[in-house]
Amino acid sequence: MSQQTTTTTDDIRSILDRARTGYEANCSGDEYETLITEIERNLYDGASTDEVYQAILQTLTARVEREPAFKRIAAAVFLQRYYREVIGEDLTGFELDREYRATFVTNLERAVEISILDERLIEQFDIEDLAAYLELDRDTQFEYMALETLYQRYFLKTEQNGTHLELPQAFWMRVAMGIALEEDEPQRRAKEFYDVLSKRAFTPSTPTLFHSGSTHPQLSSCYLTTVQDDLEHIFDSYKHHALLSKWSGGLGNDWTNLRAAGALIESTGVESTGIVPFLRISNDVTAAINRSGKRRGAACAYLACWHLDFPAFVDLKRNTGDERRRTPDMNTAAWIPDLFMKRVESGEEWTLFSPDEVPDLHELSGEAFEERYREYEQQAENGALRQYERVDAETLWRTMLTRLFETGHPWLTFKDPCNVRSPQDHAGTIHSSNLCTEITLNTSEDEHAVCNLGSVNFATHVSNGELDRDHLAETIETAMRMLDNVIDRCFYPTDEADHSNTQHRPVGLGTMGFHDALMELEIPMDSETAIETSNRWQEFVSYHAILNSSKLAAERGPYPSYEGSKWDRGLLPQDTVDRLEEERGRDIPTDREETLDWFIVREHVEEHGMRNSNTMAIAPTATVSTINGTTPSIEPVYSNLYVKSNMSGDFTIINDHLVADLKERGLWNDEMVDRIKYHDGSVQEIDAVPDELKALYRGAFEIDPRQQLQLTAHRQTWIDQSVSHNVFFPSTDGSLLDDVYKTAWQLGLKTTYYLRTLGASQIEKSTLDMAEYGKTQHRNESSKERKSDGGQPTDDDSELCRVEDSTCEACQ
Repeated sequence: MSQQTTTTTDDIRSILDRARTGYEANCSGDEYETLITEIERNLYDGASTDEVYQAILQTLTARVEREPAFKRIAAAVFLQRYYREVIGEDLTGFELDREYRATFVTNLERAVEISILDERLIEQFDIEDLAAYLELDRDTQFEYMALETLYQRYFLKTEQNGTHLELPQAFWMRVAMGIALEEDEPQRRAKEFYDVLSKRAFTPSTPTLFHSGSTHPQLSSCYLTTVQDDLEHIFDSYKHHALLSKWSGGLGNDWTNLRAAGALIESTGVESTGIVPFLRISNDVTAAINRSGKRRGAACAYLACWHLDFPAFVDLKRNTGDERRRTPDMNTAAWIPDLFMKRVESGEEWTLFSPDEVPDLHELSGEAFEERYREYEQQAENGALRQYERVDAETLWRTMLTRLFETGHPWLTFKDPCNVRSPQDHAGTIHSSNLCTEITLNTSEDEHAVCNLGSVNFATHVSNGELDRDHLAETIETAMRMLDNVIDRCFYPTDEADHSNTQHRPVGLGTMGFHDALMELEIPMDSETAIETSNRWQEFVSYHAILNSSKLAAERGPYPSYEGSKWDRGLLPQDTVDRLEEERGRDIPTDREETLDWFIVREHVEEHGMRNSNTMAIAPTATVSTINGTTPSIEPVYSNLYVKSNMSGDFTIINDHLVADLKERGLWNDEMVDRIKYHDGSVQEIDAVPDELKALYRGAFEIDPRQQLQLTAHRQTWIDQSVSHNVFFPSTDGSLLDDVYKTAWQLGLKTTYYLRTLGASQIEKSTLDMAEYGKTQHRNESSKERKSDGGQPTDDDSELCRVEDSTCEACQ
């Protein structure tokens, strides 16, 4: 063995010995020596220190599927390497502690000097005191995938591919400082915000994490716009689209006002080409913008299903036909009134109009919409309208579902629940949702709706076998203050966004880690107990979100457009479900019983008003849940064992709760791993797994999608905006798909998001003995998720089920 190899081996042992502290039982003896040997095989004489670290990480992460502790060991190795990169030398103990804090101060000053960060961060804060306040041990709470994601996309750098400036706790503190900058006591508030962030109790959305404290603090997540039927405004909208995308905003664009193909343009005497050519331009603007240099531009076009161009709209994502009439880089969503769903149920006809001949229809909802719509149908019957078309409502519905299954679009969103239940019904109309379908805010020619998002983590609020409600209440109080601050700290790319956000001050407090918390409490998601838990937990979140917004109103004043709102009229979100029932003339089968002392909230709102027009929205959280090491949003785990592919790389995901339970029963071994791998992460067909664990550890496609809708419908009762709800559909049965989406409407859901389906191809299990396990797979002959855009599966030669995380990231 050469001297270089000896030195490399010593380096490997030194790095691993430090990283496995606390996990010696998982990495010792023969396992440890085998690990060393394998790492050495991946190196060569003269390998650099960085190459040694990389070889160690590759070897460790390859073992995660058999021992989840390797995620933590890999994270510790990553931290060693990253400390060395940022600090400039490999330190431990007291020296590391000292230099970590010194680096926070030095790099903060450097970032201000090169105009990355706002100079007020060093002028208005005692940064030496904040450095001393950092809790360095909280770095160990990150898993490897979280650290890699933060490294690739979130930690501050001198330029896009430049030098990293932030260690993990410095990152949290910088975010906290940026949000606390205009507080009366910024030093105290920064510490308060830092504690909530670094303990992973609450995390704001990605734009806030990217830009907090920066010289251009675009902190808002989502923008909603309405495009007017005017050529000048259409092209102004493209400009706004580009500006909003540039600063990381995800867009929901309402196109319903544009006249249909064939409509007469009086100024030129020619017929309109309709909305599709304009949507193609919007698609290209979306594709051209790389948001903040960190992620692709993303937008969703919304169109009402009574628009004469709607049949062409539902074909926009197809892979066949004229490419000039396709939008491959842009999402689409249908804006559906209740009247359409009623006609689908009753087998009646549906009439399509051009908006220039029915100009008020888009502004109406509920009974007012239905009455006016029938009047326009009568006008069409009488020959008073130039353009219209009668179609069978059920046929159009089936076309929508077919395209949804084929292409993943259009997403189905419901106009009347959004408007009838809106707190801001006095201030205008909700014309669409946003990119991720959880925002329901008014838009107009003069207002680009804006929402500022963040999510509390249920998983970090579970202790001693129950939800720690006192802790959660404290977190929500701080979170609401942070979200309200985001409104005032935000850089607005357009005047219309600035005007809207300061007038209405909406925020969207969401949740994540729901399934993680259920598993910790041993509650199967596919159970009535889960429905009750979803209902009661969201009631608690709603109670404290509304109460704390009202407390902020007492401190800072109510939002400017408060007068006349539902809040002002004494109506809380749960009260509006009855109103929707009245408008529809049918029951909405959800439990709205109040179990908390809501009279306290009602009295406080009556006396002090509300600081925010909207307070809650549940966003997807795909990325921030990764940072927090928990399950996304309100979703079930995808599978118990799979590979997740995202912009930061490929990562093995394993259900730690399942592994712990199997270990406790003496069932976790290499054979069990191979069986779980063979069944693509499912334990349902493994005889050795006890029934109670099979019930507890169902993956997303093993839970009836209608059960998941029930969970969301009950939590939706308490939410003033909406829920980004993915439908996990394990079948190819069209009648079941029809029932799922009709159930969503009947339950009063405001919106739905992606349809996730299973592809029909199989995965090659190249490391398994197929003679032992058989040569065919059992899971409906389906073993991987169809991409959310309806395309082909993401990988055809993988040892584990591989899933591409293609969820839009505007709201995470």
